[in-house]
Amino acid sequence: MSQSTSELRRLLDSLTVSARKNGLNDAAWASAAGFSKETLSRLRRRSSCDLSTLIALADATGASLSVTIEAEPATTPDGHFPRELSRDYERRLLELCSSRKLDLGEWAAAGPAFFMAGVAVMLASNADADRRGLLALAESLHPGATEVPVFARWLKRSPLRPSRFLPMLAMETKHAA
Repeated sequence: MSQSTSELRRLLDSLTVSARKNGLNDAAWASAAGFSKETLSRLRRRSSCDLSTLIALADATGASLSVTIEAEPATTPDGHFPRELSRDYERRLLELCSSRKLDLGEWAAAGPAFFMAGVAVMLASNADADRRGLLALAESLHPGATEVPVFARWLKRSPLRPSRFLPMLAMETKHAA
């Protein structure tokens, strides 16, 4: 079962519980949402649906939908590094780095400050990089990050390996051009 199917099924199961708590069977629930009972039945077999449909079903039960953005990534106990470097997270870092944007807010939101400062220092080593901009960004994220002993500590502890990441970034940048 795909993730979207299981997520939709889980959401519909929760809304069904809410409908039952409000004394609504499927026919009454679907009608209150502006649908036929058959539409609700078909929806339970699908892998996706429109957000407006889910909102209507939630409203009919008195429930509401919300989005929760999980703090990603989970950090090491000291808060300096992501606990793990998943392929998805690595892809997002590649996108950020290849964009060449130096927006402090974007970089701060992308991960722990010390980790992201180290990424900026690492990128500053590239010949075609905005060295001054990246080093200033690193210092804004974590004062002292550009000092050799501090960056050496980052290199030793970081789950991001420059020998892997920088060639991937070069390919990403090459394909983006």
